Amino acid sequence: MATDLRQPGLTRWVRHRWLDVQDVRRKLPAEAAARLEAQVRASEAVHAAELCVAIEGGLPASYLRRGLTARDRAVTLFGKLRVWDTPGNNGVLIYLLLADHAIEILADRGLTGQVPPEVWSGVAERLSASLADGRFEGGLAAAIAEVDALLRRHCPLAEGEAKANALPDALVML
Repeated sequence: MATDLRQPGLTRWVRHRWLDVQDVRRKLPAEAAARLEAQVRASEAVHAAELCVAIEGGLPASYLRRGLTARDRAVTLFGKLRVWDTPGNNGVLIYLLLADHAIEILADRGLTGQVPPEVWSGVAERLSASLADGRFEGGLAAAIAEVDALLRRHCPLAEGEAKANALPDALVML
């Protein structure tokens, strides 16, 4: 479910300390973030799951000191952002770490038996290819659309069912 190109040592430290939320905002200006937020909101209106997108420039120094990875950070954010705390245990986190060119897609326990890990890995690989081609907004939009299709299939709303929004739809930029 991940693409993680970790590089140990001083080079990694510098890269992570150099990149921050301003770099995230340069990659994803306010207008693009608003379009992606609207896409998340529209997606969540038609299925019972929750989707969270988090993008981070570089890892905190505490993670670097301990040699932790994008996966470790994604797991922490999965909890901090309360993606694990959705009514149907069907939250999904799409996490991008710019400094390591890493993508993690984490799905809660309500989805793990329904969607095989290689499906999430495929979404991450396609997103990675889009990002490598410089299609940041387009790549994220395509990944959100793929996750939306999976959530519609595996977490449909019942006829006439209303759903409360358990998580904010805004992209989390760190």
